[in-house]
Amino acid sequence: MRTAATGMLAQQMQVDSLANNIANANTAGFKRDHVAFKSLLYRTYQDPGALTGQNYATPTGLQIGSGVEIGSSIKQHQQGDMDQTGNELDLAINGPGFFQVSLGNGEFRYTRDGSFRRDANGNVVTVDGFYLEPRVTLPEGITSLTIGADGTVSGVTPGGDAARFDEILIYVVPNVSGMKAVGANLFQTTASSGQAVQRSPGDEGAGFIRQGALERSNVLVVEELIELIQAQRNYEVNSRTIRVGDEMLQQVSQLIN
Repeated sequence: MRTAATGMLAQQMQVDSLANNIANANTAGFKRDHVAFKSLLYRTYQDPGALTGQNYATPTGLQIGSGVEIGSSIKQHQQGDMDQTGNELDLAINGPGFFQVSLGNGEFRYTRDGSFRRDANGNVVTVDGFYLEPRVTLPEGITSLTIGADGTVSGVTPGGDAARFDEILIYVVPNVSGMKAVGANLFQTTASSGQAVQRSPGDEGAGFIRQGALERSNVLVVEELIELIQAQRNYEVNSRTIRVGDEMLQQVSQLIN
């Protein structure tokens, strides 16, 4: 009964993860979670290869498992589809890499959500007001803002002259699966992920920038629903195992009485 209970708890966490994926199906730059399971300790009644006589040994032994638990949750960082928005400050990364944003307290976070805006001082910021780093400032009155695939920011000044203003950089991380999701479409580097390295778009494994587009979530709702049905069936089977265990105990109790 306790072994089956661990299965129910694990499937409940699986359902929670799938629900979060489905809820963020329309979140720009969201990366789906995949839950990995691992078995709990085994009770060993006889070791494989244990001697059963002077010249004989058991070929398999006897071990009984004690259940399952969630081993880890892994972010799947596959590229999401591009959604054309037409907004001049909507940016998508086509390939590996992240935008770096400043929290204002000396700390930095990383995101694939390129839905940027311009604040009152011309700084490019996220929807939460965090500065894009290195900081990009757009002069007042510029028109025809263009952000190239290589990150160059250019436009037309109020005097009608074409000019280059700044450059948007991309940050690559050695192990993206080791990054910590902190909410608000932001990731934090960890000892497992390694430190983010600054790159110009298109250089040394960094992706290119696409202006007027946003990367959609890489969640495929149909696949999530299939896994949700499987999790539900596994939950039901484990609950049935508990009922069988209860019936067995009931029969033993009746024999005693």
